[in-house]
Formats: sequence, C-alpha cells, structure tokens
Amino acid sequence: MAFSSSIWSSSIFVPNPNRTTISTRFSHTPSKPPLSPAFAIPPLSTATATDVSGVIDGTTIAVVSGGFVAALAAVLSLTDPERRRQMQAEEVGGGDKEVVREYFNNSGFQRWKKIYGDTDEVNRVQRDIRLGHAKTVENTLSMLKDEGSLQGITVCDAGCGTGSLSIPLAKEGAVVFASDISAAMVAEAEKQAKEQLVTSEDGSGPVMPKFVVKDLESLDGKYDTVVCLDVLIHYPQSKADGMIAHLASLANKRLILSFAPKTFYYDLLKRVGELFPGPSKATRAYLHSEADVERALQKVGWTIRKRGLTTTQFYFARLIEAVPM
Repeated sequence: MAFSSSIWSSSIFVPNPNRTTISTRFSHTPSKPPLSPAFAIPPLSTATATDVSGVIDGTTIAVVSGGFVAALAAVLSLTDPERRRQMQAEEVGGGDKEVVREYFNNSGFQRWKKIYGDTDEVNRVQRDIRLGHAKTVENTLSMLKDEGSLQGITVCDAGCGTGSLSIPLAKEGAVVFASDISAAMVAEAEKQAKEQLVTSEDGSGPVMPKFVVKDLESLDGKYDTVVCLDVLIHYPQSKADGMIAHLASLANKRLILSFAPKTFYYDLLKRVGELFPGPSKATRAYLHSEADVERALQKVGWTIRKRGLTTTQFYFARLIEAVPM
C-alpha cells in the first residue's frame, strides 16, 4: 500500500503548475546524504479543493503552500485526529492493523485500485500520485537489476498491493512470493498477473507469482531479496524497528524499503492533512526519519548501500537498499 506517500524539506521546489515533474536522485553509501529530502509543494492555485479532497486520507498527506501550513498550524490544537482513529479501531474491534485491513478491503481498495491502475477516472492529484508510485517501482527494478539478471532470483514483495512490482519482477524472470494484508488487493493482483503474464505456445514464460493474504508479521521463509514499498507508513517507529528486523531476517542478500521521511515540516503537513480526512475513513499515517531506519538496520547487522528519492508534486518517497554488513 502506498503512501502518497510516497511528503517533504529543508529546500522547497515550486513546480510548474501546468505539468508534473518527476525528480529522482540516487546515491551510494558511504557518503551520507542529508536526512531531509527535497520537497515539492504546489501553490494552492495549482490544485483545486476537489482534487485534494479526493485523495486525502491517512496515507495521503494534504500538500499545501508553506504560508497556508503556518496559518493552519494554530488550528491543530482544536482538532483531535487521534480520537477519530480510536473510534475507527473500536468499530473494527482492533488497533492499527485491523483498521488498515478494513480500509484496504473496502473504500481504500477502490481508491488505490484506481490510482495503481490505468483508468482515466482519476483526478489530477491521483494521477500525479500514480506517476510517483510508478517511478518508485521503476527505481526499485533498477536497483534489483544493477547486479545482473533477475532470472531465478527469489523475491518477497511484502505489501504487494495490486501487483505493480510483483508482475514486472515476474516478467524479468524472478520467482516472486507476494503478500498483502488485504484480500481484495491480493485478488486484484492475481487477476492482473493472469492477464499480463502470458505463456508462449511452447509453454515457456514467466513464473506466476504466488500471492497470499498475510500481514508483514506473518511472513516467513527465506528469499534472495525482500522488498517492502510504502508499507512502513502504517507502523509507528516503536513497531517499525521490529518489522525492519523481521524483514531483514527473511532476506539473504538484499532488503529494499521505501518510506515517508520524517522532518518537522513533513510532520506539520501530516497534522494539517488530518484536518481534512476526506470522504473516506482514514488510516493512521506514520513518518520515519532516515536515521531511525538506518539504526534499526544496523542493530540486526545490515547497512544501507544505496539511497534514492522520488518526488512529484504530490508523491515523495525515500528508497533505500540495505545489505548484510
């Protein structure tokens, strides 16, 4: 599942309101990059209220001008988004995990199926998020192919959504195990895979990914590479540390993660976004500092080898590749 997110910075870029730009930066460790990624913020005039309200929920942060953020910051103390989240958890009889499962099996599934798909029934914000997510998938594939062919390589796509990464991986010859907490997402991923992964007349062709309904905590097995894109947004840092350790324990060679970076400014934007929950119920959204993610990896003997950042007007995602020390 995506964070539209894929939010963010110390430097601010105001894009051309007439087009969507995609910026991608990659770096190799050991030179350590700044922890604050670049943030694209459109002027209010470039996005209508209808555009934004159509995608704002707990995993879609309200993107507004810096001045407007400052003006609204004073209002935050008058709201109680935490209480709203608690009410949602009570309705489904559980905590964050149950809320996420319920959301992505119902209204969230319909929303993100459109964003991940190719339908024209999306507004300009959703279309921009689609482009950003597609770029993250493309960058992930580039990371994976940097060391050669993916033929026969085993990959766990943890939090596969509708198969936007799993299917291209299978086309490259990888043996893919794909999971998602949402049964609706898994069913859609299987449907898309059957339509897109075609076997030739001689019986040769890509291996169909194995799709299963599982949360991250339930994943087991061993894989050459584990990939988890835009899922950590559903985990507070206290739980994210354990989840990163768990995902690393499943990987033999590489772990690729994307997450929403946490800075003061992004955190403020997230809180402002909670003032506008949109027409659907929201899931809780958690940002993570790159330093915290790096420490969690180091605790279990892993180090970051590559770092990337994808930014569009409404989608921002930090992408890292970690390997055993």
